[in-house]
Amino acid sequence: MSATDVPTGTGVARPDGSERDRSKRGSSERGSSERVRSERDGRIDIRRVIWLVTRREIVVRTRSKAFRITTALSILALAGFVLATKVSGAPSTPSVAFTTATATLGGPLQSAAAVGAQDVTESVVADQAEGERLLRDGDVDALVVGTPEAFRVVVAEELSETLTSTFSLMARQRALDEQIIRLGGDPAVVGGSVSSASLDVVALKPRKEYQEHRLVLGMVTGLLVYLSLLVFGPQVAQGVIEEKTSRVVELLLATVRPWQLMAGKVLGIAAVALGQLALVGAVGVVLGLATGVLDLPASVAIGAAAWALVWFLLGFAVYGLLFAAAGALVSRQEDAGGVTAPIMMMIIVPYVIGVSVLPGDPDSVLVTVLALIPLFSPLLMPMLIAIGGAAVWQVALALVLTVALLVVLVWLTGRVYGNAVTRSGTRVRLSEALRRT
Repeated sequence: MSATDVPTGTGVARPDGSERDRSKRGSSERGSSERVRSERDGRIDIRRVIWLVTRREIVVRTRSKAFRITTALSILALAGFVLATKVSGAPSTPSVAFTTATATLGGPLQSAAAVGAQDVTESVVADQAEGERLLRDGDVDALVVGTPEAFRVVVAEELSETLTSTFSLMARQRALDEQIIRLGGDPAVVGGSVSSASLDVVALKPRKEYQEHRLVLGMVTGLLVYLSLLVFGPQVAQGVIEEKTSRVVELLLATVRPWQLMAGKVLGIAAVALGQLALVGAVGVVLGLATGVLDLPASVAIGAAAWALVWFLLGFAVYGLLFAAAGALVSRQEDAGGVTAPIMMMIIVPYVIGVSVLPGDPDSVLVTVLALIPLFSPLLMPMLIAIGGAAVWQVALALVLTVALLVVLVWLTGRVYGNAVTRSGTRVRLSEALRRT
């Protein structure tokens, strides 16, 4: 019995005249109120249905060993990358040993190193034999022997480029000081005048503040969004195919509408992926700031991470709907690759373009234009935001266009999913799935 049906009992006298009119009006009002309550309850039921499907996806996937293992491995991999970058990026300070006869050269060596913006550690050994032993053991990089006027540099194998330039500069400076003294001048005065000389440079395209560290942040941010979409996106299609193959979807569609089931599945997997991405991103930002690998304000790093989560949500909503519709077209997991390959390429292509172009040209017009295309925005816009290459209006326009595409995809993929998910056997053509049933 529908909400608009008005039950009538047997043996009830039919009203006449005005009583009949009042009875009709009363029945109409009761039917209208029942329809309102039904529609109101229907909206509540829709939300509850979607939530139940979403919760089921969250519970099932977070309890799986694969999810826990991949989350742990992702955190370890990112932590290893940060620590490796810290270790490899930390410059080693060369060490130079002087004999007691050449110890006075320590000051001139430090002055020469300062000119080249280099750090050099110096020490004094008792004699040349002790210094050579330290060279063989690898405790020092060079040993200065002889006299201050005629010194020699002893090394284990070869002198590094840093120390070569430093010693060469020191030798030239000492020769220049000797000539100044012979001419009756003061080397300290001349040296001060030389040190105070400066060069005024005007850059037409000045480098942005923190550009190198922003590039690192942008590449890592793009990689995390890319991997999350590439890993969790196909799981939507796989889940649809599993339910379709096992006939579970037929039981679910007996009480749930197709678009509700699709929305709940996409939202559930998106929530799981978002949680994993947020956890990995938080660990990366904290480690990067703590180790100094990200030498930039915390607000910049946190803002980039927050925008990455926003674009991941939008991107997963777009691609998740596409994967769900694609999965509904086939009935076997073996056929999934054929329908999901085009969607995978739409994820791979913009990411490859971004990581290939942005490190060499952060202000690339190509990447900026592609980032405004809704299907590419979730991959490229987080990178541009992280490196500071996206204007506010560009971010706002990309958001509007992506949301507009999302609205269209909800209707389009909902039709494909609803028309194809109950069909088993051969692959359903996209044109057939789009037809109105």
